[in-house]
Amino acid sequence: MPIGEPYIPEYITVHLGTPDSPGENITLPFPEYIKNVASSEIFPTWPEAAIRANIYAIISFALNRYYTEWYRSRGYNFDITDNTQYDQKFVKGRQIFENISQITDEIFNSYVRRQGSVEPLFTAFCNGTTAVCDGLSQWGTVALAEEGLVPYEILARYYGDNIDIVSDVPVRTGTPSYPGFPISLGYFGNEARTIQVQLNRISGNYPAIPKIADVSGDFDYATEDAVRVFQEIFGLEPTGIVDSATWYKIAYIFTSVKKLSELNSEGLREEEAARQFTETLRPGMQGDKIRNLQYYLSVIGAYYDAVQPVEITGYYGQETENSVKSFQQVFGLPQTGIVDRTTARDIYRAYFGIIDSSPLSEINPEEVILFPGVVLREGSSSEAVKFLQTYLSYIHQTYPEINDVSATGYFGPVTKAAVMAFQKLYGLPQNGVVGSTVWDAITKLYSDLRFGMDKRPYQSPGYTITR
Repeated sequence: MPIGEPYIPEYITVHLGTPDSPGENITLPFPEYIKNVASSEIFPTWPEAAIRANIYAIISFALNRYYTEWYRSRGYNFDITDNTQYDQKFVKGRQIFENISQITDEIFNSYVRRQGSVEPLFTAFCNGTTAVCDGLSQWGTVALAEEGLVPYEILARYYGDNIDIVSDVPVRTGTPSYPGFPISLGYFGNEARTIQVQLNRISGNYPAIPKIADVSGDFDYATEDAVRVFQEIFGLEPTGIVDSATWYKIAYIFTSVKKLSELNSEGLREEEAARQFTETLRPGMQGDKIRNLQYYLSVIGAYYDAVQPVEITGYYGQETENSVKSFQQVFGLPQTGIVDRTTARDIYRAYFGIIDSSPLSEINPEEVILFPGVVLREGSSSEAVKFLQTYLSYIHQTYPEINDVSATGYFGPVTKAAVMAFQKLYGLPQNGVVGSTVWDAITKLYSDLRFGMDKRPYQSPGYTITR
């Protein structure tokens, strides 16, 4: 799955045989795989420049298969095959040539890419004698090396002058790109942004899929709609939720339309692959992500006595660390006080479990409710928007600079202007978008004005409690 910068996997799994054959799968260290393929594909007596050029091509080919999850996105449990009809030659238990082994140890964490793209280039190659292809000619590299060309010049002859050789690529433990749990309405993070980027590109070939205007990592209503249409087109249950089957189907179609596993790839731009959000939240950090975390913990703490409450300050201090530790203890997680991917997932699940326990349609529109978990912006249409409009309309009676809005349930230009006016009043970024921080401020002011006290949206049926 194209997500983030490529890395060298510690291990790669090779299937012995064609993809659909019942052959054995062998998992081995990535450098050992490259040594085996190189010893099977080329000759150790060739000039060193030719050997290096071929090994660069072998590495990039394998990394392209791994990075795009070419086989795993199709439901296979391996990364590459040993069949030269599909991939490159691998021979179980074969002898490894010493000079090939030494060169591989030097350059196994390097790969070829197109300038302006991040994915490893699909460096197609053939022997150049019994088989001819659009990519590298293995025997042709020998003649070029004998002419005095260095490995980069040899590769450029076959793949073009617009290539780079990326060196010192980090080695990491590989994990499947699917996060391990369904991504749905309200989720915020890199996984949601990946879905948005990929669906927007896919929609270029399948225009029935609506474009997602704000690729921000917020799984909003527009994203849900795009996912649902994608599922309808490709024969999946149209739930609007990205489960494992939908995740890998999106990955497969995205790779196909961009031709990421072809020599003439459209290319994956850096801004498409960038991970915009910090994976781990820890003490000392500050900002909107911390405010969002604190809001969720404050709500969860109102429903779980053992989870310590926390003030919404935007700073990850001792109080927040203690609250995180208490949450981790309640949910059976290591008590680190750090919000890693697993802790964030369980906080997300706990919060939405609370939200789902009382559907908005069953609550009095004048009540003070919890943040619906979905970022609201222009174009959104939902019951949550209707509650937001009710709050803003009431606040308008005291603060006329905040536009009066009708509770239609549709977030149009008038609602956006009202939100921006509120944000200006409270010194918040004036973007017209309602996340947990803005929602909390709006509901607090509404509660104070309407009920004459801080009637916050925590606990009890209808999410109301007098504090």
